[in-house]
Amino acid sequence: MIDNLEYNTEREHLIIPEYGRHMQKMINHAKSRETKEERNKLAKAIISVMGNMQPHLRDVPDFQHKLWDQFFIMADFDIDVDSPYDKPSREELYARPDILEYPQNFPKYRFYGNNIKTMIDVANTWEDGELKEALTYTIANHMKKCFLNWNKDTVEDDVIYNHLFELSNGKIDLRASEEDLSDASSLMRSKKKYSSNNKKSNHKKGSNQNRNRKRY
Repeated sequence: MIDNLEYNTEREHLIIPEYGRHMQKMINHAKSRETKEERNKLAKAIISVMGNMQPHLRDVPDFQHKLWDQFFIMADFDIDVDSPYDKPSREELYARPDILEYPQNFPKYRFYGNNIKTMIDVANTWEDGELKEALTYTIANHMKKCFLNWNKDTVEDDVIYNHLFELSNGKIDLRASEEDLSDASSLMRSKKKYSSNNKKSNHKKGSNQNRNRKRY
């Protein structure tokens, strides 16, 4: 009995293990038939069994098409049968996907993020007036805050104005402005306040949980 034992490592490789070894043997048997009529008959029977193994997918669109594709894949694309759908090709299955381009609006100043460029583009579409001026200074203050997150020291307003001028392609020019942006301490204060409140709430929550916890 020990001599007749078979280990999975010694058996034939399963192309789609979800269907099991017996299904792979059925497909291999269908490949060995000499007449196309017999292969077609076996193929339809195998497709029916494959569908019964996945009853939860019967209502999925193109369910039969998927079964036939899996049938050809498990047959290693080496079986001559009549299929109601186009036969998949090995090249199509193993083709490498196209490389996705990473969207970078302005990678030179990554610490501002990509959303800042979108905000600047929106500001460029507005008509000149108080609303646009308020928006541009809001954007500049946000840029200063992003810069301070990256550089903990400080930053001059002129640097932010120059970057804003460059990112807007020269359409927003605050370099000659006499108005100062928000102070660095005030921009970072809200962040510190939020983080401290978070810690306090988490601490209180944890203490309540410990107080209400049953001890055995």
